[in-house]
Amino acid sequence: MTSLLMLLAMPPEITTQYYARLQARFPALDIHLVDHHSKVGPYIGSADILVTFGPMLTNKVLCQATNLKWIQALGTGVDNLADLPSLRRDIIITNVRGIHGAAMSEAAIMAMLALARDFPRVIRNQDRHLWERWPARLLEGRCVGILGIGVIAEALAPRCKALGMSVVGISSVKRAVAGFDRVCGREELVSAVRELDYLVVLTPYSPATRHIVDIAVLSAMKPTSYLINLARGGVIDEEALIKVLQNTQIAGAALDVFSQEPLPEDHPLWSMKNVIAMPHLGGFFDGYPDRALPVVEENIRRFLAGDLSNMINIVTR
Repeated sequence: MTSLLMLLAMPPEITTQYYARLQARFPALDIHLVDHHSKVGPYIGSADILVTFGPMLTNKVLCQATNLKWIQALGTGVDNLADLPSLRRDIIITNVRGIHGAAMSEAAIMAMLALARDFPRVIRNQDRHLWERWPARLLEGRCVGILGIGVIAEALAPRCKALGMSVVGISSVKRAVAGFDRVCGREELVSAVRELDYLVVLTPYSPATRHIVDIAVLSAMKPTSYLINLARGGVIDEEALIKVLQNTQIAGAALDVFSQEPLPEDHPLWSMKNVIAMPHLGGFFDGYPDRALPVVEENIRRFLAGDLSNMINIVTR
């Protein structure tokens, strides 16, 4: 019997949706669910399939996965998965790329609006019962740059255009993309950010993008501009970011991802008034299982049929 292990460190009401639906659709599968990597012991050795999110995995899990043939990542990013040293070359990796466009676009727009209207100040004043008014900045007429042009950026760009913004893309491949006023090459990043009011970071994490937003990029940004990171913490040099925020070299930042997650309680980003710190919420929404599971289910069908080369969203390593 084919064995499937689900490693999902999430609230039970969410993990149950995944487990119950797969169990109902594939009664011939031997399916097990654990909520932490420390609990995989009884199941990982015999598992043919592992369904999880990259951040929930550890190298120790893969060391024990002697029978594993396929990992279905429930996110888009496969860092902390594809780069683990014990991942065998013969293990197939697939993800659910393509389902995050709406959620991540709305997260980016929410972040821009919150920064433009200084919404953290509203919340702080509400806690103090303080009535204070100030003028908002409009998104209309502003310029947003999107670093990393993939499915999410292609969904975000027209939404920004609908708000009256101009949109500049920064990509490893310079090309015309619908919804963008123009696209710059990644090597033009420092010069491109000089004109931006908002820089939205969506590029995947890789050795090529580690600290791509460094002190040179941050120093080139306008003092009235904002940084929004919805990608991975490692694409930004956090020490450099803290420095420019403390020196008000940029107006502020909305950060959904960090180099270390959860963000330590004593981290300086928590207490900075020009920062919105979020616990990796960008692509997490109430209908996520309903959008992810059709991809997972179709891949299970193809896996069981031996149609491995035609599985959806195979990650090239």
